[in-house]
Amino acid sequence: MMREPGRLVWDLPVRVAHWTLLLAVAGCWATHYAGVEWFAWHRRFGYVVLVLVGFRLVWGFVGTRHARFATFLRGPRATLAYLRGRSGPVVGHNPLGALSVIALLVVLLLQASTGLFANDEIMNAGPFYGWISPQLSNRISGVHVASSNVLLALIGLHVAAVAWQVLARRRPLVSAMFTGRKAAQLVPPTEELRGSRTGRALAIVVALATALALAIGAAPEAMIALY
Repeated sequence: MMREPGRLVWDLPVRVAHWTLLLAVAGCWATHYAGVEWFAWHRRFGYVVLVLVGFRLVWGFVGTRHARFATFLRGPRATLAYLRGRSGPVVGHNPLGALSVIALLVVLLLQASTGLFANDEIMNAGPFYGWISPQLSNRISGVHVASSNVLLALIGLHVAAVAWQVLARRRPLVSAMFTGRKAAQLVPPTEELRGSRTGRALAIVVALATALALAIGAAPEAMIALY
C-alpha cells in the first residue's frame, strides 16, 4: 500500500530561504573566526542574510497562506492555551514557534544591518562605514557583537524546541521543512497550498539584492583610522 504523500503547507520559497539562511549564518560565524583574510566572505554571507531576512519579512505579508504573519501570529491568550494543551491542531507555526520566528528575524535583521556599519578596529569594515563617524561605527560594532550573542542563544532555543517536538512529540518538523508537506490528517483540504508563488518570491529577492548592491556601490570607500 502506497503511503500518502501528505499535504503541502510550506511553500518552496520559505523552505529554500530557511535552509539557505542557516548556511549563510553558519558562514558568517565561520568566516568571523577564520581570520581577517576571510572578512570579504564574512561580508558576502552577511549580504545573503540581509536579503533573505528582508525577503522573509516581505513574504510575511504577500506570501502563501501559512507564511503570512496574519496567519500564524497569536496573542497571549492563544499562546497560553497552547501551553496548557487546550488548543486545537495547528497547521503552520504553533504560537511558540511563531514567537521564535519573529525573534530570530528581528535579531538577524539587527545583526546584518549593524554589520553594514561595523568595523573590527583593525583593517576591515562594513560597506557603509564611510557614511558615519568612526566613533558611531564603534558603538554600532558593539551592538553587532552583542546581538550575535543573543542570536546564538535564540538559535540554541530554536534547535532545542525542534528536537523536543521531533523526539518527544514525534512531529517530523525537520522533514516537513524539506518536503513542505505534513500528514494529510493534520491538514484540512481547505488549508493545503495549491502553489508556491515562486515567481513572486524570486522577484522580491532580486529587487532586494539589487537595491543592496546599488547602495553598496554608492557608498564611499571605507578607510579605517588606526590612530
